[in-house]
Parts: sequence; structure tokens; C-alpha cells
Amino acid sequence: MLQNVGFPGLMMILVVVLIIFGPSKLPELGRAVGRTLHEFKSSAKELVSDSKDDAAETKPSQANG
Repeated sequence: MLQNVGFPGLMMILVVVLIIFGPSKLPELGRAVGRTLHEFKSSAKELVSDSKDDAAETKPSQANG
């Protein structure tokens, strides 16, 4: 979906966001999006590492049983 958005499309989106939120709110909005992405990435990494740990713990116990 986002592969089809070119430079003119991005400019249009930026103009609409600027009109809706105003120039004073853009840095605040950017920080909020950045924090959200950071939390999402860290949560995803935690889930992946937890599932790998669970898989590693399960394999030896199955081999002994």
C-alpha cells in the first residue's frame, strides 16, 4: 500500500497534517509517534526473546522425557 505513495503524495499528507495540527504541535506529535514506535519495538523484541527462551527450555526437557 505505501509502495504506491510517491513524493507528491507524501507532500500532500504533510500539508494536511500541518493544516490540521499547526506548526506548533508538530514537534510534540513527532515525539509521541517516536515514543510509540520505540515502545512497540521493545515490546516486540521482548515477545520474540521470551518465545525463544521458552522454546530453548522446552527442547531439553522433551529430549530427556
